[in-house]
Amino acid sequence: MATITRFEDLEIWQEARRLAKEIHFISIETELKTDFRFRDQIKAASGSVMDNIAEGFERNGNLEFRQFLSIAKGSAGETRSQLYRVFDCKYINEEKFSILRIDYENLSGKINNFISYLNKKDFKGTKFQ
Repeated sequence: MATITRFEDLEIWQEARRLAKEIHFISIETELKTDFRFRDQIKAASGSVMDNIAEGFERNGNLEFRQFLSIAKGSAGETRSQLYRVFDCKYINEEKFSILRIDYENLSGKINNFISYLNKKDFKGTKFQ
């Protein structure tokens, strides 16, 4: 694995960013835009995934990084749960729902795999190999 020196280089952060943008577009392009509390809640949860990956990385320690990755994984699950509500409220169609549900499941799996990898390492600082 190549040395990672910036959280922006992490594939899981890049994927979390892409999915947060997807949620944002749903929040402005569908009737979700008028469901203010729900809109804000799902946007916050999806943004929390990428933000916790970044914050954990910047904490300079493996233990804290793993803790923040766990929080990010929880936020991915929260977003996935909210996607069911978005679908049930008919803000998105079944195809869009299925794609995003699978994407969030895959992201959760990747975060979990990264946590497992870090559990086997004893990194110090912000350079992860």
